[in-house]
Amino acid sequence: MSMRDRREKRQEKREVFGRGGSAVRFRMRQKLLSIGDDYWIEDEAGGRFLRVDGKAVRLRDTLDLEDVHGTLVHRIQTRVLHIRDSMAVEDADGEQVALVHKALVSPLRERWKVDRTEGDDWSVHGSIADHEYEIESDSGTVAEVSKKWFRVRDAYGVEVAPGQDLALVLAVTVAVDAMAHPGR
Repeated sequence: MSMRDRREKRQEKREVFGRGGSAVRFRMRQKLLSIGDDYWIEDEAGGRFLRVDGKAVRLRDTLDLEDVHGTLVHRIQTRVLHIRDSMAVEDADGEQVALVHKALVSPLRERWKVDRTEGDDWSVHGSIADHEYEIESDSGTVAEVSKKWFRVRDAYGVEVAPGQDLALVLAVTVAVDAMAHPGR
Protein backbone atom coordinates (compact mmCIF):
# COMPACT_ATOMS: atom_id res chain seq x y z
CA MET A 1 0.00 0.00 0.00
CA SER A 2 1.47 3.34 -1.04
CA MET A 3 1.84 6.37 1.23
CA ARG A 4 -0.94 8.13 -0.67
CA ASP A 5 -3.30 5.15 -0.23
CA ARG A 6 -2.61 5.11 3.51
CA ARG A 7 -3.28 8.86 3.77
CA GLU A 8 -6.58 8.49 1.91
CA LYS A 9 -7.59 5.58 4.13
CA ARG A 10 -6.86 7.62 7.29
CA GLN A 11 -8.88 10.53 5.90
CA GLU A 12 -11.84 8.24 5.13
CA LYS A 13 -11.63 6.80 8.66
CA ARG A 14 -11.67 10.33 10.18
CA GLU A 15 -14.81 11.13 8.17
CA VAL A 16 -16.57 8.09 9.66
CA PHE A 17 -15.19 7.98 13.22
CA GLY A 18 -14.41 10.70 15.74
CA ARG A 19 -16.04 14.06 16.39
CA GLY A 20 -18.20 15.15 13.51
CA GLY A 21 -17.97 11.71 11.89
CA SER A 22 -20.93 9.73 10.65
CA ALA A 23 -20.51 6.74 13.01
CA VAL A 24 -23.36 5.87 15.37
CA ARG A 25 -22.28 6.24 18.99
CA PHE A 26 -23.34 4.39 22.12
CA ARG A 27 -22.44 4.50 25.80
CA MET A 28 -21.76 1.29 27.68
CA ARG A 29 -21.39 0.91 31.44
CA GLN A 30 -18.53 -1.35 32.36
CA LYS A 31 -19.05 -1.91 36.09
CA LEU A 32 -22.57 -3.29 35.77
CA LEU A 33 -21.64 -5.98 33.29
CA SER A 34 -21.93 -9.24 35.18
CA ILE A 35 -24.25 -12.18 34.93
CA GLY A 36 -27.38 -11.35 36.90
CA ASP A 37 -27.12 -7.59 36.36
CA ASP A 38 -29.23 -5.55 33.98
CA TYR A 39 -28.33 -2.24 32.37
CA TRP A 40 -29.16 -0.05 29.38
CA ILE A 41 -26.95 0.68 26.39
CA GLU A 42 -27.66 4.31 25.55
CA ASP A 43 -27.28 6.24 22.32
CA GLU A 44 -25.16 9.39 22.23
CA ALA A 45 -28.16 11.55 23.20
CA GLY A 46 -28.67 9.47 26.36
CA GLY A 47 -31.71 7.61 25.04
CA ARG A 48 -32.17 3.94 25.82
CA PHE A 49 -31.31 1.69 22.87
CA LEU A 50 -30.87 -1.89 24.13
CA ARG A 51 -31.21 -3.47 27.57
CA VAL A 52 -28.70 -6.08 28.63
CA ASP A 53 -30.50 -8.59 30.83
CA GLY A 54 -28.19 -10.96 32.72
CA LYS A 55 -29.80 -14.35 33.36
CA ALA A 56 -28.28 -15.63 36.60
CA VAL A 57 -30.29 -18.82 37.08
CA ARG A 58 -29.18 -20.59 33.92
CA LEU A 59 -26.73 -23.45 33.49
CA ARG A 60 -24.65 -21.33 31.10
CA ASP A 61 -23.88 -17.63 31.47
CA THR A 62 -26.56 -15.89 29.43
CA LEU A 63 -27.10 -12.26 28.49
CA ASP A 64 -30.17 -11.15 26.56
CA LEU A 65 -30.20 -7.95 24.52
CA GLU A 66 -33.72 -6.56 24.37
CA ASP A 67 -35.09 -3.48 22.64
CA VAL A 68 -36.94 -0.72 24.52
CA HIS A 69 -40.19 -2.73 24.26
CA GLY A 70 -38.67 -5.83 25.88
CA THR A 71 -38.41 -7.81 22.63
CA LEU A 72 -35.41 -10.15 22.43
CA VAL A 73 -32.92 -9.01 19.79
CA HIS A 74 -29.90 -11.22 20.59
CA ARG A 75 -28.99 -13.85 23.18
CA ILE A 76 -25.35 -14.25 24.19
CA GLN A 77 -24.35 -17.53 25.86
CA THR A 78 -21.10 -19.14 26.93
CA ARG A 79 -20.26 -22.26 25.01
CA VAL A 80 -19.36 -25.22 27.17
CA LEU A 81 -17.05 -28.02 26.06
CA HIS A 82 -15.00 -25.73 23.81
CA ILE A 83 -11.20 -25.73 23.82
CA ARG A 84 -11.11 -21.99 24.47
CA ASP A 85 -13.53 -19.52 25.96
CA SER A 86 -16.25 -18.57 23.54
CA MET A 87 -19.69 -17.01 23.51
CA ALA A 88 -22.33 -17.57 20.88
CA VAL A 89 -24.53 -14.72 19.70
CA GLU A 90 -27.97 -15.89 18.61
CA ASP A 91 -30.74 -13.95 16.93
CA ALA A 92 -34.30 -13.73 18.27
CA ASP A 93 -35.15 -17.08 16.60
CA GLY A 94 -32.32 -18.89 18.39
CA GLU A 95 -30.11 -19.17 15.29
CA GLN A 96 -26.42 -18.57 15.90
CA VAL A 97 -25.22 -15.50 13.99
CA ALA A 98 -21.73 -15.19 15.49
CA LEU A 99 -19.23 -16.97 17.70
CA VAL A 100 -16.87 -14.75 19.70
CA HIS A 101 -13.62 -16.32 20.93
CA LYS A 102 -10.09 -15.38 21.90
CA ALA A 103 -7.51 -15.88 19.16
CA LEU A 104 -5.13 -18.76 19.81
CA VAL A 105 -1.99 -16.77 19.12
CA SER A 106 -1.73 -13.19 20.33
CA PRO A 107 1.91 -12.36 21.06
CA LEU A 108 1.84 -8.60 21.60
CA ARG A 109 -1.74 -7.57 22.26
CA GLU A 110 -5.11 -9.08 22.92
CA ARG A 111 -6.89 -10.42 19.84
CA TRP A 112 -10.31 -11.93 19.51
CA LYS A 113 -12.15 -13.41 16.55
CA VAL A 114 -15.80 -13.17 15.60
CA ASP A 115 -16.87 -15.98 13.29
CA ARG A 116 -20.07 -14.82 11.60
CA THR A 117 -22.52 -17.08 9.79
CA GLU A 118 -23.15 -14.38 7.16
CA GLY A 119 -20.67 -11.83 5.85
CA ASP A 120 -17.00 -11.32 6.65
CA ASP A 121 -15.60 -12.56 9.93
CA TRP A 122 -14.42 -9.84 12.29
CA SER A 123 -11.23 -9.44 14.27
CA VAL A 124 -11.10 -7.58 17.57
CA HIS A 125 -7.74 -6.14 18.58
CA GLY A 126 -6.25 -3.57 20.90
CA SER A 127 -6.29 -3.19 24.65
CA ILE A 128 -9.45 -5.08 25.57
CA ALA A 129 -8.84 -4.71 29.33
CA ASP A 130 -8.66 -0.91 28.96
CA HIS A 131 -11.66 -0.71 26.59
CA GLU A 132 -9.48 0.69 23.80
CA TYR A 133 -9.92 -1.55 20.77
CA GLU A 134 -11.28 -1.89 17.24
CA ILE A 135 -13.53 -4.39 15.52
CA GLU A 136 -12.50 -4.88 11.89
CA SER A 137 -13.52 -6.90 8.87
CA ASP A 138 -11.68 -7.48 5.60
CA SER A 139 -13.47 -4.46 4.18
CA GLY A 140 -12.54 -2.01 6.97
CA THR A 141 -13.30 -0.84 10.48
CA VAL A 142 -16.65 -1.99 11.86
CA ALA A 143 -16.47 -0.23 15.24
CA GLU A 144 -14.14 1.52 17.65
CA VAL A 145 -14.40 1.12 21.42
CA SER A 146 -12.87 3.70 23.75
CA LYS A 147 -13.07 5.09 27.27
CA LYS A 148 -11.50 8.41 26.32
CA TRP A 149 -14.79 9.86 25.09
CA PHE A 150 -16.29 9.92 28.59
CA ARG A 151 -15.33 11.59 31.81
CA VAL A 152 -17.42 9.13 33.80
CA ARG A 153 -15.10 6.43 35.11
CA ASP A 154 -17.35 3.42 34.62
CA ALA A 155 -18.44 4.18 31.04
CA TYR A 156 -16.97 3.59 27.62
CA GLY A 157 -18.13 4.34 24.11
CA VAL A 158 -18.76 2.29 21.01
CA GLU A 159 -18.69 4.01 17.62
CA VAL A 160 -20.23 1.87 14.89
CA ALA A 161 -19.50 2.53 11.22
CA PRO A 162 -22.46 3.39 8.97
CA GLY A 163 -24.21 0.42 7.40
CA GLN A 164 -23.32 -2.06 10.16
CA ASP A 165 -25.79 -4.16 12.16
CA LEU A 166 -25.88 -2.02 15.32
CA ALA A 167 -27.36 -4.69 17.57
CA LEU A 168 -24.85 -7.34 16.43
CA VAL A 169 -21.88 -5.01 16.97
CA LEU A 170 -23.15 -4.17 20.47
CA ALA A 171 -23.77 -7.87 21.21
CA VAL A 172 -20.18 -8.68 20.21
CA THR A 173 -18.93 -5.83 22.41
CA VAL A 174 -20.93 -7.18 25.37
CA ALA A 175 -19.60 -10.71 24.74
CA VAL A 176 -15.97 -9.54 24.55
CA ASP A 177 -16.41 -7.51 27.74
CA ALA A 178 -18.04 -10.41 29.58
CA MET A 179 -15.23 -12.80 28.63
CA ALA A 180 -12.40 -10.31 29.21
CA HIS A 181 -13.73 -9.25 32.62
CA PRO A 182 -15.33 -12.36 34.16
CA GLY A 183 -17.07 -11.92 37.49
CA ARG A 184 -17.35 -8.19 37.24
